[in-house]
Amino acid sequence: MTPPLLFDRTLHRKRLDRAAPRYAGFLKARAAEDAAWRLSAILRSFPLAVDLGSRDGAFGAALRAVEGADRVGTLIEADLSPAMLRGRPGLRVVADEERLPFRDESLDLVVSLLSLHWTNDLVGALVQIRRTLKPDGLFIGAFLGGATLAELRQSLLEAEEEVTGGAGPRVSPFADALDAAGLLQRAGFALPVSDIDRVTVRYDHPLKLMADLRAMGETNVLLDRSRRPLSRRVLSRAFEIYRERFADKDGRLPASFEIVSATGWAPHPDQQKPLRPGSAKASLAEALGAVERPLPRE
Repeated sequence: MTPPLLFDRTLHRKRLDRAAPRYAGFLKARAAEDAAWRLSAILRSFPLAVDLGSRDGAFGAALRAVEGADRVGTLIEADLSPAMLRGRPGLRVVADEERLPFRDESLDLVVSLLSLHWTNDLVGALVQIRRTLKPDGLFIGAFLGGATLAELRQSLLEAEEEVTGGAGPRVSPFADALDAAGLLQRAGFALPVSDIDRVTVRYDHPLKLMADLRAMGETNVLLDRSRRPLSRRVLSRAFEIYRERFADKDGRLPASFEIVSATGWAPHPDQQKPLRPGSAKASLAEALGAVERPLPRE
């Protein structure tokens, strides 16, 4: 079955083009530093790599700052937005995460940080990435998880419902953070691992948060989004709800972001395999020095 279309990718590209001159890259930089640190701990070389959804080139900059950066040979920066790629040296290509232009089994490493959550078929995009990797090639990804912008989402929904009697989606949905490793497994990756980085950014006013989202290119591009602009009355009430429900003691307003990181390998015969169930030679109780007791019968 063809997955339903959730996002207007053409509008998303336009929003990224608009954001490019003043891109707000603080979340991107955080994810890039984490990815570069993960890569530095892997003692092998990656002759050809792609940074998919490179935006302002944060991953390349983070990679140059860590030990072992020379283990990555050629790094190609790819982005849906041509404007995001302008003005930097190196190899760059305009590429859509939903239609990758790279040959099967041609890459040693693919990194994608905070862009895949805008794809209409996340598993399908991951399958394409896995196919571009050589056997035993590595994928490092990060995307925004479901708790992202929970405060803003709740405030806007309640305010619009209260003022107009109905509310449409004003904040895009994000993937379930708990299923990241499962998504990689479904896409055919081996040895998937995931974890979550929860980030809270504090603002003086919700308008500053909304300005940052605009400068990230992270504003709503849902196909079924409401075409009716938010009125001043709805926005004013939303800001009141945000302050009433979520303000810190000093009056500043928290905005939650959930960065889900995941790594997986293109399958290779020599990779470590999980043991068959029941094949262990020692029990967990023995390893922990504990006494194993049977469960009582009902």
